[in-house]
Amino acid sequence: MALLWLCLFVAAPAVAQAQDGPPPLRDYAIDVWTSRNGLPHNSLRDIAQTPEGHLWFATWEGLVRYNGLDFTVFDRSTRPGLRDNGVGALYVDRNGGLWISDSRGNVTRRSADGRWQVFERRPPAPQVLIQAMQMDSHGKLWLLYEGNGIGTLSPDGQFHYEAPPPGVPMALSFTKLVVDAQDRVWVGTLNGLVVRGTDGVLRRAPESFGLGRSLVWPYRAPDGVLWIVAGDRIYRMVDGVPELQHQLSGIQHITAMLQDRHGDLWLGTENQGLVRLSRHGLERLPAGLNLPGGRVVSLREDAEGSIWVGANGGLYRLRETLFSSFTERDGLSGDYVRTVLEDRQRQVWVGSASGLDRRDAQGVFHPVGLRNSGGKPPSVLSLAQGRNEDLWAGTFGDGIFQLDPQGHTLRQFGEAQGVPGGNIRAIAVDRNGVVWAGTQKGVARIEGDRVSVPTVAGMPGGLITALAHDGEGDLWIGTIEGVRVLRGDHVQSIDLAALGGGRSVFGFQQIGDAMWISTDRGLYRYQDNRLARVGLEQGMPVDTVFQLVPDRVGNVWISSNRGVLRTDMAMLNGVADGSLRRVEVEHYNEIDGMANSQANGSSGPSAILRQDGTFWVVTAGGLSTVDPLRLQRFRERLAPPAVIESVLVDGVPLHWQGGNHNTLPGGGRLSISYVGLSYLMSERIRYRTRLDGLDSGWIERGQQRSVEFIGLPPGDYTLHVSAAHPGGTWSGSEATWSFTVEPFLWQRRSVQIIGGLLLLAGLIALYRYLIDRYKASNLRLARKVDEATRDLQAQTASLQALNEEKTQLADRLKLQSEQFERQAREDALTGLPNRRAFDETLARDFARSQRSGHPLCLVVLDIDHFKEVNDKHSHSVGDVVLVEVARLIASACRDSDMPARTGGEEFTLLLNDTRLGEAAHVCARLRGLFHDHPDWAGIAGLKVTFSAGLVELDAGDRTPMLLYQRADRALYRAKSEGRDRTAIG
Repeated sequence: MALLWLCLFVAAPAVAQAQDGPPPLRDYAIDVWTSRNGLPHNSLRDIAQTPEGHLWFATWEGLVRYNGLDFTVFDRSTRPGLRDNGVGALYVDRNGGLWISDSRGNVTRRSADGRWQVFERRPPAPQVLIQAMQMDSHGKLWLLYEGNGIGTLSPDGQFHYEAPPPGVPMALSFTKLVVDAQDRVWVGTLNGLVVRGTDGVLRRAPESFGLGRSLVWPYRAPDGVLWIVAGDRIYRMVDGVPELQHQLSGIQHITAMLQDRHGDLWLGTENQGLVRLSRHGLERLPAGLNLPGGRVVSLREDAEGSIWVGANGGLYRLRETLFSSFTERDGLSGDYVRTVLEDRQRQVWVGSASGLDRRDAQGVFHPVGLRNSGGKPPSVLSLAQGRNEDLWAGTFGDGIFQLDPQGHTLRQFGEAQGVPGGNIRAIAVDRNGVVWAGTQKGVARIEGDRVSVPTVAGMPGGLITALAHDGEGDLWIGTIEGVRVLRGDHVQSIDLAALGGGRSVFGFQQIGDAMWISTDRGLYRYQDNRLARVGLEQGMPVDTVFQLVPDRVGNVWISSNRGVLRTDMAMLNGVADGSLRRVEVEHYNEIDGMANSQANGSSGPSAILRQDGTFWVVTAGGLSTVDPLRLQRFRERLAPPAVIESVLVDGVPLHWQGGNHNTLPGGGRLSISYVGLSYLMSERIRYRTRLDGLDSGWIERGQQRSVEFIGLPPGDYTLHVSAAHPGGTWSGSEATWSFTVEPFLWQRRSVQIIGGLLLLAGLIALYRYLIDRYKASNLRLARKVDEATRDLQAQTASLQALNEEKTQLADRLKLQSEQFERQAREDALTGLPNRRAFDETLARDFARSQRSGHPLCLVVLDIDHFKEVNDKHSHSVGDVVLVEVARLIASACRDSDMPARTGGEEFTLLLNDTRLGEAAHVCARLRGLFHDHPDWAGIAGLKVTFSAGLVELDAGDRTPMLLYQRADRALYRAKSEGRDRTAIG
């Protein structure tokens, strides 16, 4: 299914609060289907929904049934099928039967039990398209013949045709026919409205109506009210007289109308798309949505409240979603949003890769004029509000900006002011107004104009990914290597890796006396000096989570790379305390209205709860928000009704519907397909089945939409199918089907008794025969056993000797093979992997990074002036130096990294899932280890340094060799620039 997950905007872009009635159009998502997605034709003339829940579409290439997942086409080639492929109109009668008209004047009825009946056209009815159908109170089906008159199909199956009288413009008939409560027939034309009164005469509508003689047509709403559309005017019939309700300036040629369950009017047009009249005013869909074009021919509200639109260019649906989203279409500078903050004046500040935006009280986004030294908007990674209402913005490589409440720059702090260079991914302001910034080289402190770097022992010196002050004023610091807490003049280290392997920290949230920590291994709770974890093993659907945000109604919202998760605080604490085994989580993504399922992290704040109680989260496709008060209405959706779609017996379709009881032959393969008829989350629906006569209870099937039984025993069975939305209750509307499996001939009782007696007689005769044979052969067998025993004893002794010799040989060969394998892949001197092993690993990790998009860095390093060590101190000393070098490199590596010796004094280091900046930090740390190493090879005063080339895999590296050559060139540049350094390629 082709989906446009578009959150639409209107003139007033404020987010709708939880209240009765429909939300504004911006809170609807649009799904689009065309012939590319299974429709046989893009022009949809009519839409209907039958009581069990199926949707039906009338097209020029047949009738289409939709169950939320699959389109099924009925035309002249199918069985059951139609008399003609061109379907003109659809109508559902009070018994659940579906009426279908075609382009040759025929009418077909599909009953609620799936049986088809064709009523072929009879003269004098014209052989033309039947444009519309409606049934009156007597059960007569009224038919509108294109360019001709009207007719009826009576309950006894007889056609009656009424030719138009002179002066009645039926030659210009439009596609609308309505039968009102008095059984009057109203017909739309391109030359005014036509009415067939209770006297049975077809005539123009009274001139006193003032409708004019252009396109005028009727619409009867679900509540029975008759509406008239005339040009840009919409009338409501009151006491037999049209009263003007709306005049829509600028909207011409209204071609379809729908009154939904809220009383709002949806209007389709010839070439201006779809509009809605609601409590939000006149709302239009914005231009540029790439929706199916041409005339809007049909509108239908389904049982779940979604609006289906049939146009000449395809089918689309508007459905309300839980989440709303803001993108560049709504005024954001960029869709890749990194951080969001609400200030004390309730302004929302949004930082993205394209700059900073401010959303005012009216809901309008304004770009903030931040500029870096190159005159471009900086990428904003972090936001915080100061004690004096000022705003602090951390950027990617452009330092920190201090802004006034209107977004004007007051000051900029960069390397010249003492802020370490690199990314500013987190900012926190303490109770004294001091600003703390997380940089790529530790934490910086800004007080007034003064920038300083705390020198407290234990403070991290690498990339800082999260900052937060707790209720005691202590500073919690998240890094890619765990958590540090600055408590006054000392630093506490909290080891996450020992409990589940957490390393990278993305966010903090204090709730009561507990600090919740979001990491790459789920959630951690630190409380009373004890650490607890809620991760993948405890029911979290993902490893990496970015931010935990509790709302005011008991929910906890958690952002992640794979959407937003929702649970409750009591359950999280229960799992953390050990009183619950698993946490139950609801998972939201684009299908729920999020701009993008990838919520962003490693920046902050990446998710917030606003003062109005709404939850906001940054994503890779825009800014998404949800009002938790609307959640209950979404969770209270009725469970989808389950229906059985098809039954196959040994691969052959069975007509299982109807009043006849189905009797099946025994021993066959029975396949039943079913579906839950919901169109909001069709692919998420859960199923369960119970086969009375076989199953003792319900069997959960997950999202499996079919069940198969092979060789059922004879007996009577009833299959029950139930469906449920994720997290919802099971449907009370079960699909049931009863059938009987007949026994085989040999399974009948009389046949089994006769067969048993015959078998018993045969066994007695066989027994006597075998006894005689046994006595005769027993003596011969005894002699043969004695001879065979002697031969076997001799053979056994020989085989035991051979087996022992074979075992010793196999052990020697295995040991020798393991030694050869290790020698082939390991450097004999240093014990590191050799060039062969390195090449194989580089090829594997290169391919994995290209597939997954994970970063990969390569370091090629060479010992400086190693020849002088050999010449001055001997080759044996040089070998010792190489061994010590290998040991230092291995000690600086993570488990996922791979060091190798690829030449005489050349070594390589392959860093998986590592960005260039992190790799540079590894090289710097390794250089420090070299410098701190005393007396290499035990020789006093001997110093050893290295030169290195560092590269990160990019799109230009088509092969591993190209990546290695770039690193080698960088190494050459490091040597040329004076050695004892790392050059980045």
